[in-house]
Amino acid sequence: MSTSVASPLTSSKAYRQNAVLSASPAQLIVELYDGARRFLRQGADAMAARDIEQAHQKLRRAEMIIDHLNSVIDDDQGEISAQLHAVYAFYLAHLNEARMTQDPEKVREVATMLGQLREAWNEVAG
Repeated sequence: MSTSVASPLTSSKAYRQNAVLSASPAQLIVELYDGARRFLRQGADAMAARDIEQAHQKLRRAEMIIDHLNSVIDDDQGEISAQLHAVYAFYLAHLNEARMTQDPEKVREVATMLGQLREAWNEVAG
């Protein structure tokens, strides 16, 4: 008779998967902001350390999240939708400038601004 014990890695993955499946749309957006900010912090640190490849990879992951957030905006919400599209376009342009100048402070600025939006969504998520 064989007993199976889940490894901590398997348990952690199952927990995260369950958390995502049970989250509200607003909670999922908060999670996306958290992920983007984590990648931006990692990218800024790599950029400051002159690890260009690592910085690029981390910034790219954050940019993909921002692109996704931009693509799921409900355009039927009027002016707020247009403003969010503009904010996300600014973030992406600012990150592109940071990449071109290798300026980690520009990356940190975007992370801070995303943090402000994250807090607003966190309030909505309850």
